[in-house]
Amino acid sequence: MQLGIHYANFTHPDWQHQLTERLTETARIADQGGVAQFTVMDHWFQMEVLGGPSEPMLEGYTTLGYLAAVTERLRLSLLVTGVTYRHPGLLAKTVTTLDVLSGGRAMLGIGAAWYEREHLGLGVPFPPLKERFERLEETLQIVRQLWSGDQTPYAGTHYQLAEPVNVPPPLQTPPPIMIGGSGERKTLRLVAQYADACNLFGESPDAIRHKLEVLRGHCEQVGTDYEALEKTMIFRGDPTQDPDAFLAVMETYATLGISMITMTPPGDDPVAWATDMSERVVPRLSEI
Repeated sequence: MQLGIHYANFTHPDWQHQLTERLTETARIADQGGVAQFTVMDHWFQMEVLGGPSEPMLEGYTTLGYLAAVTERLRLSLLVTGVTYRHPGLLAKTVTTLDVLSGGRAMLGIGAAWYEREHLGLGVPFPPLKERFERLEETLQIVRQLWSGDQTPYAGTHYQLAEPVNVPPPLQTPPPIMIGGSGERKTLRLVAQYADACNLFGESPDAIRHKLEVLRGHCEQVGTDYEALEKTMIFRGDPTQDPDAFLAVMETYATLGISMITMTPPGDDPVAWATDMSERVVPRLSEI
């Protein structure tokens, strides 16, 4: 099993002066310490549960581009791109650019978007949920088409591309797509039809087992290979407090098919946490 670090909180002590250095050092330690993936949020306001708009938040793809230059191994992604924020043709180009400049380490994490306050606050249209899912499916079709090299004009309900050209192409053929969320009727169907990975919300083993059974059913319906999908999950807690107990729980999730656990550094010192995880947890986690 692998570890992904999700750097969701920039509000650490003296962030006004140390935000960049702390982010950089956390990513470098993760890169050198066996962590497989590093993600940041696609939010323009901090989430209210972490303090809301008055707290610091960096734009996601600019941050990933910076991290590409200071790391060598980590897969880089947003967790997850909000479909409402970027036209899909431009999004495909953005992720392609990240893939080229990172040496083939980009992943498109994407979802239907949800944070209405930041949409209204910054003047971004926030369609109803049904339309957001329609736009998500069209976006998935468009990025896959651009990454395949197919320049046929695209005519959808919400998006029309007269000339879907993408030069240079991504180094990966194509970059993997991960869809975030656990919705059984729409989200997991889109995973089965368009994605390479899912990212489920951290729930009990029984709940995860059920979600994966639903995903398997969608795969059977659309004719895709369930076993080939990467199954990832957000997990909350601090493994450094009791690594043995944490690893025992991870063994349970691994038997269900989860291959990566994504965690946000707790507390005020993500550098120390990433160091501790790399030294005491990641080597043992990789053996599961």
